[in-house]
Amino acid sequence: MQLMWFRTDLRVHDNTALAAAMAGGPTVAVFLLSPTQWQEHDDAPCKIDFWLRNLTELSRELGKINVPLLIRSAERWDQAAGVIGKLCQQLEIADVHLNQEYGFNESQRDSQVALTLDDQGVNLHSHLDQLFFQPGSVLTKTGTYFQVFSQFRKVCYQRLHDHVPQRIAKPDAQSPLPIQADHVPTQVDGFAMPTKELQQLWPAGEDEAMRRLAEFADESIADYQAQRDIPAKPGTSQLSAYLAAGVISPRQCLHGALGFNRGELDSGNAGATTWINELLWREFYKHILVGYPRVSKHRAFRIETDTMKWRNAPADLEAWQQGRSGIPIIDAAIRQLLNTGWMHNRLRMVVAMFLTKNLLIDWREGERFFMRHLIDGDLAANNGGWQWSASTGTDAAPYFRIFNPVSQSQRFDPDGQFIRQWLPELDGLSSKQIHDPSALGGLFGVANYPSPMVDLKSSRERAINAFRDLPKTTEEFYL
Repeated sequence: MQLMWFRTDLRVHDNTALAAAMAGGPTVAVFLLSPTQWQEHDDAPCKIDFWLRNLTELSRELGKINVPLLIRSAERWDQAAGVIGKLCQQLEIADVHLNQEYGFNESQRDSQVALTLDDQGVNLHSHLDQLFFQPGSVLTKTGTYFQVFSQFRKVCYQRLHDHVPQRIAKPDAQSPLPIQADHVPTQVDGFAMPTKELQQLWPAGEDEAMRRLAEFADESIADYQAQRDIPAKPGTSQLSAYLAAGVISPRQCLHGALGFNRGELDSGNAGATTWINELLWREFYKHILVGYPRVSKHRAFRIETDTMKWRNAPADLEAWQQGRSGIPIIDAAIRQLLNTGWMHNRLRMVVAMFLTKNLLIDWREGERFFMRHLIDGDLAANNGGWQWSASTGTDAAPYFRIFNPVSQSQRFDPDGQFIRQWLPELDGLSSKQIHDPSALGGLFGVANYPSPMVDLKSSRERAINAFRDLPKTTEEFYL
């Protein structure tokens, strides 16, 4: 008997471990509920709800190929080895199949499970699935992990030109087993149910993920390069939550782009190639997790920035978290996050840089806040993005290059359409006024909107001085 252990790979199509398990013999599947661990990882309630809804859809799809999905509990991942080991004994499992995950805690969990299963004489098969390339196989000429995305991307494209990873067919149905699938809970302790409105924004299931991919390829990918930075327009794929939960695979996404772009990778339509680059950014940050595990432990990638004297300003942090910064584009983005579980990627950078530079508040506070609200929360991408914005990470923005949020607003939301959607109290302002209501003083229409919590010019200078005073380090200090 084979055991398929589902984690962040909640699909039956193009699932490496599932296909391998079913090729090896009769297969049963399991998913572990780990609410205490999820809380420790700051996973958002809407994200857990999304997982559970997708598990229900997964169980239904597995039922069509006669694979029962069992639900077991392991409050924390250090209990996973015992739970999986016991299940293997009960079902006389010969082989366990799983798809690799890359955070430090995930790696520790899987190592413990491997030791337990080895003691029981059970074979563990770990498969590459959520990445195009095995971490450790894309290295510099000196044998180290890349720290600069453009160099990493160049090698990835060279390899993709040689071989594009192919999608794996959905397994054929096996003979029915005398094992019943378990009921998938609709809620777990410690995680509140999101609103119906939020749930409706993110329907569960592979069919929905593939529908979104097809719609994006048909309607938006051609203009993705130009439209992806405009938060008021539907210029992005809206697939990040499905990728983070593994409801769709990066291979499926890549082939969707290639199908539109006539098989071309880094040439052809600029929108398609830009989106493929985004898939490689996702890949890059997951390789960083493996090559530099300290980023999984609340450490800065650039070690010298761990000595940064961040401001302890709880009132400012709370105002930022509540969308009361007095900077409309910042507050609108926060409201989007709180109401939808998602924030436009351009605004993630603007919001993050405002917190870490203008407010000089530790990037870890922002990273944690995002994870607690994002339906697409992913350690690698979220950490990578925050450290990029804070100038503490790999390939990060130079510390002196600080977004001016008002200028960003004027450039990417010129008519204030996005701001009006989320800050209706500013709807009476003109397209010029809406980006910086403070310039109007206390005129009618802005009296109920707060003044900016910080002066952008002086706070920028403060951040530059703080980074300039950091001790310098040498390249080998990173290794």
